This record gives sequence, C-alpha cells and structure tokens, in this order.
Amino acid sequence: MNRTTLSLIAVATALAAVTGFAAVSAPDPVDSTATAKAPARLPVERSSLLCPAPSTSELAETVYTSFTPAGTTGAGTGGAAELAPSAAPLTDTDPADDEKKTDEDKAKDDEAKDDEAKAPAADGADAKVKPFLALKEPGKPVSGTKKGADAPALVGAATGPLAPGWTAQQTTTVTAGDSRGLLGMTCTAPGTDFWFPGASTDKSRQDYVHLTNPDDTAAVADIALFGKEGTLKSDTGEGIPVPARSSVPVLLSTLTGEAEPNVTVHVSTRTGRVGAVVNATEEKTGGDWLAASADAAPRAVLPGIPGDATSVRLVVFAPGEDDAELKVQLAGKSGTIVPSSAAEPLNVKSGMTASLDLGDVTKGEAGAVRVGPAEGGRETPVVAALRVVRGKGDDQEVAFIPATGPVTERATVADNRAKGSTLTLTAPEKSAKVKVTASAGSGGGEQVVKTYTVKGGTTLAVTPPVPAGLKGSYALTVEPESGGPVHAARALAVTQDGVPMFTVQTLPDDRGMVSVPATKEDLSVLK
Repeated sequence: MNRTTLSLIAVATALAAVTGFAAVSAPDPVDSTATAKAPARLPVERSSLLCPAPSTSELAETVYTSFTPAGTTGAGTGGAAELAPSAAPLTDTDPADDEKKTDEDKAKDDEAKDDEAKAPAADGADAKVKPFLALKEPGKPVSGTKKGADAPALVGAATGPLAPGWTAQQTTTVTAGDSRGLLGMTCTAPGTDFWFPGASTDKSRQDYVHLTNPDDTAAVADIALFGKEGTLKSDTGEGIPVPARSSVPVLLSTLTGEAEPNVTVHVSTRTGRVGAVVNATEEKTGGDWLAASADAAPRAVLPGIPGDATSVRLVVFAPGEDDAELKVQLAGKSGTIVPSSAAEPLNVKSGMTASLDLGDVTKGEAGAVRVGPAEGGRETPVVAALRVVRGKGDDQEVAFIPATGPVTERATVADNRAKGSTLTLTAPEKSAKVKVTASAGSGGGEQVVKTYTVKGGTTLAVTPPVPAGLKGSYALTVEPESGGPVHAARALAVTQDGVPMFTVQTLPDDRGMVSVPATKEDLSVLK
C-alpha cells in the first residue's frame, strides 16, 4: 500500500470521526409549535438603601430599624444586611477657609486625608468599616438609636436571603425648635430620576433636597424647580457634584429667587446615581420628610390620610407635553365620593404645578385621594403628593403623602410600635383580600398573622396586629391574596406636649422578586 493510499484512509477516518461527533452533539431540532415558557420569578440577590442625615437639631433623637421579611423561597443562605456611615462629611466646606489655615493645620489635614485614604469604603454589606446597624436574620428587626445633630447619612446593602424585601426606617423625634415634630421616612434605593410635588420655596418653609451617593465614584445631579407658571429661574441647580459615599443637602430657596408655596422638584443625574428625598420644615407646623412620587401615570392613589386631618392639600404636576384635566375623589370607609372642594375638575398645565385645598376632607374617617382623568379627558401622566396637617392653632403637625403604586406581591414597613401605629388599606377598584404579618419584635416576641378584606372603592383603617410578647418595635408586611389592587400606608403618631405629632409612610411593592426569562442552549447562533 503506497503512501497516497494511506493518506486517503487517514483523511476518511478523520472525517468519519468529526461527522460522528457532530451527529452526537447536534442540538435537537427546534419545535416551532412549542409554547415559550413564562419567565421564572426569583428573589433578588442584592439590595441597596440610603438614609440621609436625619436632623441638624441638638434635640433630635433618631431611631433606625432594619428588617427583611422571612419566608422568601429560593433566597439561599448566608448573606448580610448592613447600614454604615457615609465616608465623606455632610457639611460643605468653603475653599476660602483653606487660605486661613496655618502650616500646622494643613499638615494635620494631610495626615487625616492619608488616614481616610487607607480606610475601607463604607458601602453597605461590602463595607469594612464598622456598620452602625447589622441585620443577622430574616423575620426579626434590629434597631439602633442616635441622639443629637451629628448623626450622619447611612449607606447600605443587603445580600443573599437578606436582600429580598430589605427595608430600613428612620424615625426622628424633635421636641422643640423649627423642625419640631415626628419625622419619618423609609430609606430609599438609589436611582437617577425623582419627582417631588409638594415642596416649597416660600419664606415660611425651609426645604432641603438630600442627595446621597452610595458609590465609589462621584455623581453629578441636576435640580429643576417648577411653580404654578412653569420653570423657576435658577442659576445654581445644574451640575451639582455629589462626592463618592457622601450626602449633600441643598436648600431649595438658594436655587431661585422666586418664593412659591407649591413647587415640584425634579432631581436627575448626569452621571452616577443618588438617593433623593426632601426634608421640609414649616414655621408653625413642624416638619417631615417628603418622599418621591410614584412614576408618572394617568391615575394616582395617595393613601393614608388620618381621619382627624384638619387640612389636606393636593399638589399635582404634569411632566409631559400634554395638559391634564383631573377628577379628584376620596376613597373613605363607606365608598368613593367627590368632595365638595373638588366639584370642578383640576386643570394641570404641562410643565406647571397645580394645587387644590381639600380642607378637612376626611371628616373623621381615614381615607385616600384618587386622581384620574376627568370625564372625556385624555390619559395624561401626572405625579402627585399631599400635604396633611393634624391639630389646630399652635398645636399643629405636618406630614406628606406621595402618590404610591399598588402592592403587587409584598410590601413592608418597619418601626411599628405597640401604640400609635395605624395601617390603611385602599382598594380603588375591586374588593381585595390582604394578609398582614406582624413580625417578631426587635427585643422579643412572636409574629402574628391576620387577614383583612377591603371592599372595592373604600379605605380600611385598622390598628395593626401586635406580636405576642412584643419587646421593642416590629415590622408589618402586607401581601395581597386575591381581588383587585391594594395601596397601603402606615401612620405613626406620638403626642408630645399637646402636639399631635405624626408621620405617614406609604408601602410600595418591595420588588423583592424579579422575572428571569427562561433560556435554552442554541448552537445555531454559531453558524
């Protein structure tokens, strides 16, 4: 057999081997009639939260509470959930001050900077600095207290089984001064776009936008203000730097010379991401936090108005190109009505802020404001918020309620107490059945579960269940079981020296579960 014949045999053998391998490894033919699988619902693996500096008052006492609901299937094991102080100072520095420093002062500054550079970054669960608050397990909250004006902003992250539904509450009590009151907020997730109807640049108000950056790189933010006639002139609202792992408070009245009682604030980022929230203080009615409104939509629900509210003001903004003509309703204990103060549709011009004083609209029964297109009106997206006052004369207290989306799967609010908590559930359309779980207490106690039925078009206000043997504070978790959409809010009330202090936190869905599309190996993409 010559060398040519041997070569031909070798080539044939090699081809047969390759052909055989291809036949074994080829994917099954695609069945064009097969139905695509629905995306799987899986728990998130990481969550981030930001809490701004709570107060500049020496009389402030702030309680922080961290909590993750138990029972998330498939969340895995291990993980951490920590809130740590931001690395950068909260107060702005004046470059002119550097010129006044001695050589010894500058040497100390350089030494401090070297120490800071060597220190690890404070980024939640990834932080190597000592966390202020660390959650160890789902289902049981942990709390910490900070007194005085030096409480810093906190940044944090949760991983593993502590990530799905992780929430943190910041509740501050100030007994005297301009910021007197009960100031509560749910620590926010970082983002790039926020709307705050209900802010103000009026002389009787001091509103600060707190911008908190959780990342290792600087962020740049823009703040735009809109009044009743449109954009308020501002030379300093663009390109605001927010250093890495720091929080920057911006006083709204310093951004414009125009004083207006009702202003919509738009915070957006050019680079990076921030957590944003407004701290509002009034001369006669104390202060509270104003959280961002839900995403702009043709319909909005603002739940959680206390039954004894003495004044309610609705503030609405249309961010699109179209004007909005809105019907304003109140969903109360017995049903949905159009208040006499809202007999006429509310006209909201594009790019302008509109307001409507509803007075003591609840008449002794807790309720929720519903906003939607007037009869024959177009579907125009809007953002909205309420300014709510309790008490009379010198004994008044203010709180803010932004529009909030429905609880689609689960929502949680922390720092509930044995007395003073009220849960409101609003079913704007169909009746709904809702499961409410009161967690174990931060200092002890056993969880309690109760089910409520909310009739369509009504608001149900209840004293929430209290854990058996409660010690400390506890969390409430709301889960719709059947029926139509449900919007929820929690009011926390404390009477101090005759002043009915209160704060309201809405309960948007916690987004602890995400849809993950089904995938399949397809070698045809390599052709």
